[in-house]
Amino acid sequence: MFRYAIALACFVAAGSAGGANFDAVTGEIKAGNFKQITSVVVSRHGKVLYEQYFDDEGAQGLRNTRSVTKTVGGMLVGAAIERKLLTVDAPVLPFFRDRMPVAHPDPRKDRITVEDLLTMSAIVECDDFNEFSRGHEERMYLIEDWSRFYLDLPVRGFPEWTPPPAQQPYGRAFSYCTAGTALIAPLLERATGRSVQDFADEVLFKPLGIDKVKWQVQPLGPAMTGGSLGLRSRDLWKLGQLYLNGGKWAGKQVLPSAWVAQSIEPHARVRDGVDYGYLWWLQPFTVGEQKVNTYAMSGMGGNKVYVLPEWDAVVVITTTNFRVPGPHPLTEKLLTTLILPALQAE
Repeated sequence: MFRYAIALACFVAAGSAGGANFDAVTGEIKAGNFKQITSVVVSRHGKVLYEQYFDDEGAQGLRNTRSVTKTVGGMLVGAAIERKLLTVDAPVLPFFRDRMPVAHPDPRKDRITVEDLLTMSAIVECDDFNEFSRGHEERMYLIEDWSRFYLDLPVRGFPEWTPPPAQQPYGRAFSYCTAGTALIAPLLERATGRSVQDFADEVLFKPLGIDKVKWQVQPLGPAMTGGSLGLRSRDLWKLGQLYLNGGKWAGKQVLPSAWVAQSIEPHARVRDGVDYGYLWWLQPFTVGEQKVNTYAMSGMGGNKVYVLPEWDAVVVITTTNFRVPGPHPLTEKLLTTLILPALQAE
């Protein structure tokens, strides 16, 4: 009991960490200038420098950071590859023979690989940024079988004003597709012979000391690797720190360093100034006259886990800005105008 009391006291103290340099961060958020920010965690050199909670959930709250989950799915793919249960160039369709035949058959669909799912560059017509897309995630949620929804999508077209993959940077045509990342869960289950929840606990969460998670599940049972995994802010920070450490945690290699490096390399161009790795967003920012490279887990509402490799830093920002216009630019403004200058001054 005594040890527990000490540990609890240390954790509560950490929950209010923050030096004078971060006072402006706290003040601006409490003033509502960034709408509904729920927590911020900032670390450098592996040490948490600032940790504040701005809602009633506090440090123990499970943050529904929406599509931040997608990056966790990519981590699990890396763990499966390390165990030789999967390969990045493996065709996807052979794992789903029970869904055959698929609608709109096409040899190009037969060649969709695991890497295509990780880079959101598969040939099927799926674009959550386009409300008219046949693969839009809101259409997926209306039916029971999300795997079949994705596998049945037609091949996308490339009209004259849309460059085909061969004419785009890295030879891939990016198209944001939640349905493709939702397919990662049943794919992992078929490759590993285990539920995503059990596999994630063994290869990722338990090694990091993450003991409180909440998965959303698909109507037919698999976990939802496309969004809405609930994690504490400190545990989101651990995931960012894991990648900053090259896959190591507490001296143990949790994920292969080669996989970490490969994941944060650019594999597709999202737009000018923003590239995409294996379910990581690669985006530089400017603070004063200094360019700051980041790779990030990103979810609806402007939820972010930023890793700043050159600063040896991790920044977690959680929000409930789901109905706020421009939530991602709002989070980026918080990062660049307040958090990074405060971190720079430490």
